[in-house]
Amino acid sequence: MQIMAKKEIYTEIKIYATPEKIWNILTDFSNYHSWNPFIDQISGEILEEKKIQVKINPVGGNPMQFKPTLQHIEINHKLSWLGIFLFKGLFDGLHQFEIIDNNDSSIQFIQKENFSGLLVSLFNLDKTRLGFEAMNQALKQKAEL
Repeated sequence: MQIMAKKEIYTEIKIYATPEKIWNILTDFSNYHSWNPFIDQISGEILEEKKIQVKINPVGGNPMQFKPTLQHIEINHKLSWLGIFLFKGLFDGLHQFEIIDNNDSSIQFIQKENFSGLLVSLFNLDKTRLGFEAMNQALKQKAEL
């Protein structure tokens, strides 16, 4: 019997901006290259169950491209996608952006990913965590202009 490994990356940052402004930046896929040091490119329609194309540049790592499927879209609150390597259960990643209104002219931006699958224990996700943190800081800088 195979045991399914699991890991999570969780990052959070306070940003002085409205949920609408953060949402507009996150869903403007064509401009990711101009501000985002981690996710170079995203393309595709923002519709649940649609595949998008994502290119990431992990800090100190090699660029990677994949085609996840959008899972949950809640305007001004949540965007998530599921990436699957080769076949489900091998190395899956559920990536989520969450925007929580603090009701004080700021939001909490949460970026997290839950990894699961037979190969998860073989991967060091430190570079991915650094990428999330770099993206969060870049988003804060862009939104607070």
